[in-house]
Amino acid sequence: MFESLGDRLQNAIDKIKGYGKISEENIGEVTREIRLALLEADVNYKVVKEFIASVKEKALGEEVAKSLKPGEVFVKILKDELVTLLGGEKSDLVVSYNPTILMLVGLQGSGKTTTIAKLANLLRKKYKKNPLLVACDVYRPAAIDQLKQLGKELNIKVYEEGKEKPEIIVQNALTYAKENHFDYILIDTAGRLHIDEELMDELKRINEVASPHEILLVVDSMTGQDAIHVIEGFNAALPLTGAILTKLDGDTRGGAALSIRHLTNIPIKFIGVSEKLDGLAEFYPERMATRILGMGDLMSMIEKAEAVIDEKEAIASAKKMQTGKFDLEDFLSQLNQIKKLGPLENLIKMLPGAKKMGLTNVKINPKDMAHIEAIILSMTPYERRHPEVLKASRKQRIAKGSGRSVEEVNRLLKQFEEMKKMMKMMKNGNFKMPF
Repeated sequence: MFESLGDRLQNAIDKIKGYGKISEENIGEVTREIRLALLEADVNYKVVKEFIASVKEKALGEEVAKSLKPGEVFVKILKDELVTLLGGEKSDLVVSYNPTILMLVGLQGSGKTTTIAKLANLLRKKYKKNPLLVACDVYRPAAIDQLKQLGKELNIKVYEEGKEKPEIIVQNALTYAKENHFDYILIDTAGRLHIDEELMDELKRINEVASPHEILLVVDSMTGQDAIHVIEGFNAALPLTGAILTKLDGDTRGGAALSIRHLTNIPIKFIGVSEKLDGLAEFYPERMATRILGMGDLMSMIEKAEAVIDEKEAIASAKKMQTGKFDLEDFLSQLNQIKKLGPLENLIKMLPGAKKMGLTNVKINPKDMAHIEAIILSMTPYERRHPEVLKASRKQRIAKGSGRSVEEVNRLLKQFEEMKKMMKMMKNGNFKMPF
């Protein structure tokens, strides 16, 4: 996300870092570049104008003039202004009521039904909630079936009454939820145009019946600046408490995210980061700003790892590494843990300085990991624990069983031995970083 914007802003930052002092003349050149980058990213013109004026005013202030490294101070100013533009502090979802009621609204095709399932999944995993999905999209063909299928995949209960009036469905769902001890109720409404008065009236009726603690508007990030009009239209009819930006992983411009809070005062609470059912993330303005500026996002990387990696298994593997008893079964276990983190190139992009190290264009073929897994699984348990017994005949059998070549088997074993040597050196304190 924000790849092209990040590239342009980082070019501007590199330029300013080369200046011994910041003057009105050279800051004008840099801010022009930043202005163009923001406009090309589809950020609202009014937002860009105010943003540039604020950056310029602070960059020409006394703090920068007195600094020995004005370029670094300018980067801090730029980051702080981006954080402010994105909403400043993180806006948390209400989770304290029992039951907590949430209503999702949005245009047709914004990804609302998939998003509500992702949100229920996140609530269950992170907040240990017992969510109930309520199917109130009674107009779109197969909408109820889609939600039921998603609920089945996630093992989350879906309440539905077919084509009954949505406000009646909600009323009955609330009773059902209380009787069956669900502590979070998520209402999926029909997608509509914000100028469709009849359907907007239906949303108002659902709101009156449910009295939701949160009303979130799902917005397709590829909508661009039109997203502002969508939010304003819905907000005029309903008391929106936040927005969810979907498909942000597929939009390299992302200008809507940089305009929404400033123009509507509606906070972004979640962003869609992949098509998978765990592909919804809480929105942190500061983390997003650092990612845009190429400073990485280690906190999100750590949180993702903590959410999917088995802590006991990781500790056990670490102890084996320290004692030098790490074998191919442990290696396979770690490989499976890594796979849970999603595409590795997405994680690499979160590393500070990834752009400068040329890592943002790294492509890791998931088939390579599958080939390694196939080779190890073609070994007997004894061979995985004692790879030193793997001689020519055994390697040929393993190659044949995994559908790979003997050369690939040899390459894997060589890499594994080199990794073990490196671990031993680190344990003994003899390992030095190559830079």
